[in-house]
Amino acid sequence: MSTTRVQAKTKSRKTSRAEGPRSGSASLGRQIVVSDLLQAVEYLDQKDVDQIHRAYRFGEGAHAGQARQSGEAYIHHPLAVACILADLHLDGRSIIAAILHDVIEDTPIARAQLVEEFGEEVAQLVDGVTKIDQIEFESTEHAEAENFHKMLLSMSRDIRVILIKLADRIHNMRTLDSLKVEKRRRIARQTLEIFAPIANRLGLHTWTQELEDLSFQNLYPKRYDTIRKELEKRRGNHIKVVDKTRRKVADELGKVGIESNVSGREKNLYRVYRKMQSRHIPLSELRDVFAIRVVVDTVDECYRALGVIHNLYKPVPGKFKDYISIPKANGYQSLHTLLFGTFGQSIEVQIRTVDMHRVAETGVAAHWRYKSLTAGQSPQQLTRTWLNDLLDGQAHSSNPTEFLEHLKTDLFPDEVYVFTPKGDIKKLPKGATALDFAYAVHSDIGNHCVGARVDHELVPLHHTLNNGNHIEILTARSAWPSPMWLNYVVTGKARSAIRVYLKHQRTDDAVKLGKQLLERALTSLGVNTRLRTRQKVELLERIGKEDWTELLADIGTGQRLPTVIAQQLWPEEDAGRPQIFRNEPLVIKGAEGMMVRYGQCCRPIPGDRIVGLFSRGRGIVIHGAKCSNTKRRGKSSDNWIPVAWADEVKGEFAVDIHLETANRPGVLARLAAVIADENSNINKVSVTERDTRHATIRFTIGVENRQHLARIMRRLRARRSVIRISRSKS
Repeated sequence: MSTTRVQAKTKSRKTSRAEGPRSGSASLGRQIVVSDLLQAVEYLDQKDVDQIHRAYRFGEGAHAGQARQSGEAYIHHPLAVACILADLHLDGRSIIAAILHDVIEDTPIARAQLVEEFGEEVAQLVDGVTKIDQIEFESTEHAEAENFHKMLLSMSRDIRVILIKLADRIHNMRTLDSLKVEKRRRIARQTLEIFAPIANRLGLHTWTQELEDLSFQNLYPKRYDTIRKELEKRRGNHIKVVDKTRRKVADELGKVGIESNVSGREKNLYRVYRKMQSRHIPLSELRDVFAIRVVVDTVDECYRALGVIHNLYKPVPGKFKDYISIPKANGYQSLHTLLFGTFGQSIEVQIRTVDMHRVAETGVAAHWRYKSLTAGQSPQQLTRTWLNDLLDGQAHSSNPTEFLEHLKTDLFPDEVYVFTPKGDIKKLPKGATALDFAYAVHSDIGNHCVGARVDHELVPLHHTLNNGNHIEILTARSAWPSPMWLNYVVTGKARSAIRVYLKHQRTDDAVKLGKQLLERALTSLGVNTRLRTRQKVELLERIGKEDWTELLADIGTGQRLPTVIAQQLWPEEDAGRPQIFRNEPLVIKGAEGMMVRYGQCCRPIPGDRIVGLFSRGRGIVIHGAKCSNTKRRGKSSDNWIPVAWADEVKGEFAVDIHLETANRPGVLARLAAVIADENSNINKVSVTERDTRHATIRFTIGVENRQHLARIMRRLRARRSVIRISRSKS
C-alpha cells in the first residue's frame, strides 16, 4: 500500500519555516502546561503518571519566583523538555528527571533531597545533566570542556542523560529570541558543533535536523531566509514531480507483490546549505533536494524493491550506498540510490524495513518506544561502545579542551569503511589515514607503525584512506611516535594515544636534561654533585615540591633555572667558600630528545658556534652565536647557558640556502638533482622570478654538519646557471 503524504508534510513545513523548525507537542505556539504533559504520557501506567504529576508540583515549588529571559515562569521550560521526551515514549523516570533537570543547578534543592523524594535513579539522571559550577575554571572553554566530559561520563552509565540534555537544548534553541544576538550565536555555534552531531551519532534523525536548522537560522539568518524563500518558490513544481514519481514507484512495487509505504520528503535547510557549500554550486543547480522513502517488511524486499526501481528509472552512476550490509556507526540501515526521475529531475530514494525506519527516526530512543526491537537492532550497544572507546582514549588527557577537541573529531558524520588483512571491517571518519587505521586496530600497533600497504601497494603513514581499501600495517619494535604524527591523524583515539606517549617521553627527556643541567650548575659553583637525601628533602619543602623527579622535570622544561636551584642547595655552613665557576658547556649530541630544540630563526648545524636559551615549557632552544635573537636578548641573562657540539653528532639538521640563478627552463630540476646526489633531503623550496632573466630560489635542506653543507654549496656554485649562493641566517 502507498500513502500520499507529500502535500500535507510540505505544507506544514511551509508554515513553520519562517519561525524555524518545530516538532512534537512542545511547539512554541503556546506555553506548555501540566495538562499537556499528562496527555502526552498517557502511554505510561497510572502509577508513573501520578509520580510525574507529583514531580511537577515539586519542580513548580522549587522554581517558584524564577523566570526565563522571555519573562515566562521558569517551570514552563522543564515541562516543555518533558513533553519532547514524551514524544519518544521514554519511561517515567526519564520524564520525571526532565521536569527536575534544573533543580540542583538553579535552586537550593540538593541531590540527597531528590534521592529521598524520587529515588536514586532519578537523582543520577538529574545530576548527570547538571553543570559543574562549584569549581573556579581557568577559562570558559575549560569549564565547557569539563562539563561535556562529565555529561559523557554520566551518559556512558545511562544513555537517558544525553536524551534529557538534547531535549533541553532543543527547547532552548526554540526559544532563543529573547537573548542577545551575540549569545544566540554562541549557543547556536555550540549546538551545531556538538549537540547536533551527538544527536546524529545517536541516530536521532528528527532531533538532528531541528537542531541543525535552528542553529543555521541563528548563525546565518540571511542565508537561511534566502534558501527558505527559494525552496518555497520551487516547492510547488517539485511536489508534483515527486508525487508522480512516488505513485509510479508504489504501483510498480505493488505489481510484483511488494507491500510498501512510499512517501516523499524534503531535505532540511541546513543540509541543503551544506550541499551547496561542498559542491560549490547555487541552489538552482542542486537537484537532490527532494527524496522518496520506501518502507517494506523484509530485508529481501529491500533489495527486490531496489531492482524494481532501477528498472523503472535510471540510477546515477556511483551514487548507490548499501547501509544495510554495512550499517552506519549509529546503527542506521537503509539502501540509498540517486535516480534520473520524472522529467529528468534527480531524486534520492531510500529503501528500508519497518524496524530500520524506527531506528532511523528515533535511534537510541527506539528501545523505549518499540520493545520488540532486538538487542542487535538497537543502537544502544553501538552507542555504549563508541562512548567507552571515546572515554578510554581520553582517560590520560590532562587538558579538558583537548578532550573537547577529540569529541568534535569523533563526531564526524561521514565515514569510510576499510578492511583488515583478515577481512574485518573498520569504520573510520572521512579523511582518516593509514596511521589512524593502525591505532584503530591497537595502540601498540600504532605506536610501532613504520608504514602500510593499501591494496598491496606501499604507502606512507599519512596516506588518506578510501572506501573499500584493504590495509596491512607494517611495524618495527624500534619505531615510536613523533610529534609530526599529530599532523597525520584525524581520529580522537589516535591523537590521544600519540599525545599520551609524547607526554611520557617528554617527561623522561625533561628529567634527564634537568639532572644534567643541575649537575653542571653545581659543578660551576664548586659544589659536590652527589647530593644527600636531607638536602633534597629540605629543598623540596622550601619550594613546595613533593617529588625530586618532578623538580628535575621542571628544570628540564625551563620552568626553573638550574643556577637558582644550585644556589638554594648550597650548604649554609659553606656560605663563605669561594665560588669556583668552571662554566663548562653543555654537550649537544643531536639526539637529546624532545627537550632540546633548534631555533627556526637561525637553524644552527654542527660546526656552528652555538648558545642555549631556556624556554619555558620547551626546555633548551639552541641558537647560533650570531643569531639576532642572542643579540636582542643579551647573553648576560641567566636564561642563557654555554653549549657546545659533541665530537660526533648524529642526525639531520635543517638549513636554508639562498640562490640567485638564471631564469631558464629546467634550472630547478638540475639544482635539486645536485642536492639529492649529495644525500640531502629537500624539505621545502620556493621560487621567485625577479625578472625575465633572473630568479631567486630558496631551499630548506637536511645536512649532517657544516662540512656536508659546504660540499653541497660548492657543487651548486659550480653550476653555470647559479649567479650567487649563500646560507640564509637570521
